[in-house]
Amino acid sequence: MSSPDTTAKLLPVSLLGLSGSLRSGSYNTLAIEAAQILSADCSSTVDFTIGSIADLPLFNPDREDEHIPALAQLKHLLDQADGLVIASPEYAHGISGPMKNALDWLVSGFEFHQIPIMLINTSPRASHAQDSLIEVLTTMSGTVIKEACVSIPLLGTDLDVKGVVEDSEISNALIKGMNQFCSTIEKIRQGEVV
Repeated sequence: MSSPDTTAKLLPVSLLGLSGSLRSGSYNTLAIEAAQILSADCSSTVDFTIGSIADLPLFNPDREDEHIPALAQLKHLLDQADGLVIASPEYAHGISGPMKNALDWLVSGFEFHQIPIMLINTSPRASHAQDSLIEVLTTMSGTVIKEACVSIPLLGTDLDVKGVVEDSEISNALIKGMNQFCSTIEKIRQGEVV
């Protein structure tokens, strides 16, 4: 029989990836898709699922008790995840509307509480939205693992998912971030304070 510590290490790390952009050809969606592919190269066994925020209605507290299929699906995926990976653009120095809307829907749910979070920034010169996002996520009781957050220079490139995966600088940065993220999640599972 395995000890709890050994069992915790043998379990796959379940990650949920979310893009904060609804744009076709979004660099942020591209980064999440590449991270999903590259998760196979991580030192931990990773189960990486990509969720969607595209079909969420505009947040309205009057609808919080209503069954909204897109929200129910998002909450289910989040509840099943050990960690959340977010790539979201900066619009006018702020968080994208779709991402802020999704977070507003999740703010009162138990699924988000203390979940470890990794951020991917696809435009390293854009820091305002990242700072705002960290503030909102922390206020919501999420745990941003700063050592796992990565900035990758995708803005202005013509790379597709295959190109990102094959670009050694970008892929190595994503794998390094995910390895750090998974390692931190495994420490949390074993009761270590991070």
